[in-house]
Amino acid sequence: MASTALELAKFPVLVVDDEQDNLDAFRFNFGKSFTLHYASSGEQALELARAHDIAAVVTDQRMPRMTGLELLRAVREPRPDAVGIIVTAFTDVEVLIEAINLGRIYRYVTKPWDSKEMRGILTQAIERFHLVRDNRRLSEQLTEYAGMLASEAHGAFDFGAIVGDSSALRDVLARVEQVAQTTATVLLRGETGTGKEMVARAIHINSARESKPFIKVNCAALASGVLESELFGHEKGAFTGAVGRRPGRFELADGGTLFLDEIGDVPLDVQVKLLRVLQEREFERVGGTETVKVDVRVVSATHRDLERQINDGKFREDLYYRLNVFPIVLPPLRERAGDIALLAEHFVQKFARAFGKQVNGLDPSAVSALSGYAWPGNVRELENVIERALILSRGPDITAADLEFTKRAGVPAPSGTPPAGTAAERGRPLQERLSEQERVEIIAAIDQSQGNIAHAARRLGINRSTLYYRLRKHALEHLLPLKESAASTDATAPAAGAGSGGTSP
Repeated sequence: MASTALELAKFPVLVVDDEQDNLDAFRFNFGKSFTLHYASSGEQALELARAHDIAAVVTDQRMPRMTGLELLRAVREPRPDAVGIIVTAFTDVEVLIEAINLGRIYRYVTKPWDSKEMRGILTQAIERFHLVRDNRRLSEQLTEYAGMLASEAHGAFDFGAIVGDSSALRDVLARVEQVAQTTATVLLRGETGTGKEMVARAIHINSARESKPFIKVNCAALASGVLESELFGHEKGAFTGAVGRRPGRFELADGGTLFLDEIGDVPLDVQVKLLRVLQEREFERVGGTETVKVDVRVVSATHRDLERQINDGKFREDLYYRLNVFPIVLPPLRERAGDIALLAEHFVQKFARAFGKQVNGLDPSAVSALSGYAWPGNVRELENVIERALILSRGPDITAADLEFTKRAGVPAPSGTPPAGTAAERGRPLQERLSEQERVEIIAAIDQSQGNIAHAARRLGINRSTLYYRLRKHALEHLLPLKESAASTDATAPAAGAGSGGTSP
């Protein structure tokens, strides 16, 4: 199937060569058709591969310190699906044929290469990448589906799996019990880490759909085009790499429950299609005309203020009313103070079994330290803290001394002396706070510069290429004017290289 220029530009290609002329040749021939990143050494290429979702690596074989084959082996760790292409002299062919036979590389091209032939190879490599990733995603989806069915068959996510005895939690469970046996659409609201997915599973397990699938989608983790295909499936030929029909999550959840996590992050164009399937219980796959009918109960969740998003034009009001038939608000852990010790003991036993360690529980000093913290990351943060503390512990009980590491993350010291800043700030790791501060300053600089990227970069004391890279890092590309957005693709590669200590041509 022929690929369009827009489709090719979605999947970055990393070009590696220690000779500047060869890099310039790729830039001249293919810079307008493909998204290219450039590296002059294997070490720099690995840094770029870790920073970008690379579809293919085109590398010279003979380079100082690291050969092309050595680079492709190393790239497999951060980018297992990246397609490897070697550009080499004729004398290396025997070695490369062996590498191809062992599955290490996809193609080799002898020097000097023909631009028309190379364009075809790059296009085929991107299509292969998309096909491999699509197959991997489907395999993971089926594995996840099988795991969910197995868990549900053993009742792993019933009310007993939700730990706590506070009045706030009892109120939530009472509402779950009220709605579980109905077919009503449920909207779970609450801060990140409060256990929305577990409550969604409890609703499913305690419903008449218990024996049917429970399928989940994290809407915030997928781009608009990918999310649409994940939800509704696609037909053969719908896009590059769509080599066959693939069912979406709505079809997989037919007869059961579909959990739409982070529903507040769904793009507006997908919201329209979601509204239709909620109203009509039917949809068409991407690239198809056949109408598919399903019987699915939808439970959605969000930590966002949907009412504010409606006012800002980011969320459809009619979809909100369809989702908000039966709202349940999950309390943050700071409002469940009596549950902190119960949850902590639960996690101690969980990780003691997982790690094979003999740990009885928490001593009073540890309970006191944990109870005096606001837990902005809620139950999920508490679980992570207990897991690490159990790894560090050397005695029969976890003590306040085993929680010393939490001081660096902002958790109040067991002595009770609080660090500076608000409770929410104290609970966030330093790196996260620094990253957020950088994001805020970038937004302010662009706003003060009225969208002029060059002026914004000067305000921040960085060059424009670095600013492009930072914008992509913080998912702020939407702040770019259209002409700047188009120019940012090549500009990000030098910034990423510079950040890793190397230089990009």
